[in-house]
Amino acid sequence: MILSKEHELMRKNFRNFAETEFTTEIQEQLDREGGFNWDIWKKIAKYGFAGTKIPVEYGGQGGDYLAYALMNEEFARVCPVLAIYANTPNSLGGGPLLQCGNKEQLEKYLTPAAKGEKHIVFALTEPGAGSDPGSMITRATADGDYYVLNGRKCFISGAPIADYAIVYARTNPELKGAKGISMFIVDMHLDGVSCGKPEPKMGINGYPTSDIVFENVRVHKSDLLGPLDKGYAVAMKTLDGGRLGVAAQSLGIAQGALEEAIAYAKERKQFGKPISYNQGVSFMLADMATEIEAARNLIYSAAQAKDMDAKDASTQCSMAKYYASEMANRVCAKSIQIHGGYGFIKDYKVERLYRDARVMTLYEGTSQVQQIVISRSLLK
Repeated sequence: MILSKEHELMRKNFRNFAETEFTTEIQEQLDREGGFNWDIWKKIAKYGFAGTKIPVEYGGQGGDYLAYALMNEEFARVCPVLAIYANTPNSLGGGPLLQCGNKEQLEKYLTPAAKGEKHIVFALTEPGAGSDPGSMITRATADGDYYVLNGRKCFISGAPIADYAIVYARTNPELKGAKGISMFIVDMHLDGVSCGKPEPKMGINGYPTSDIVFENVRVHKSDLLGPLDKGYAVAMKTLDGGRLGVAAQSLGIAQGALEEAIAYAKERKQFGKPISYNQGVSFMLADMATEIEAARNLIYSAAQAKDMDAKDASTQCSMAKYYASEMANRVCAKSIQIHGGYGFIKDYKVERLYRDARVMTLYEGTSQVQQIVISRSLLK
């Protein structure tokens, strides 16, 4: 796809920021120590990246889905942790508010998120409800002007640093499965809200993930988001955009891994010549580049489908996420292979990219869930 001059300029700005600000030293420190880099977050907010896809009237930049995909791609090319920093308010954090928030809720919660002043996270997954969120057991019971929330969410990205969470809870226990689930905007500082210890993860270190526990948390009815008992459909539509973001992150990781492999293949000499002269290596590079370009076109097409609100946009986002996330794992594996033993050493970036790529096939819907979505669209 040939990008417009406007989108090419966006790409250049995203790449320049990532390469200039998210230094190797910062990346390695976060991977080693975990935590969250607040200085980088302030810079993301300063340049408006926290609101890339959020309307101008709510403090954002008013960008389209293609701009959002480009941001994720270019940030993840340097480091996927940076992409996740900027992705959350534009995707799962702000998505439910954009879909059905009233004016007061949008101004109170979305505007500060778009400006980088507050963090909003998406709390859907539970210990017994991952790929099947309809089986959740977190409950919200009406009590006068409040709902009383009890339950536990797990694997919530950004929970330890969040100001607010979009929480999904069952409000009508008589309705089964996906029915009877509602959304609530929960202040993370309310009595009864607590976070578990940040999970020690294989990759994506530098963006903390933990449980959120709700014990008799009183949430005012004004913080019910959208219609009562109708939250599940909003979650699924929000995940469409989130899957596009994960696809773009996967693309960026793969591009970064390819560039590392090319540079190493040109530099590393064996049998008296650079290993790039060996057909076994050069053909691997050709395969990697071809898969990356195929994913890029699929992702950009899905982004345009979202911008046009096309009927098959959801399916295209699932296809993009499915293909790109699996592709990133294949490309990173080949990059490690080209590096040989050095690829197994933490001194080389590809080792970290390989670990970071692994979660792309898991979060925001596993590859198998994407296959279900895609096949259902074909067979209905």
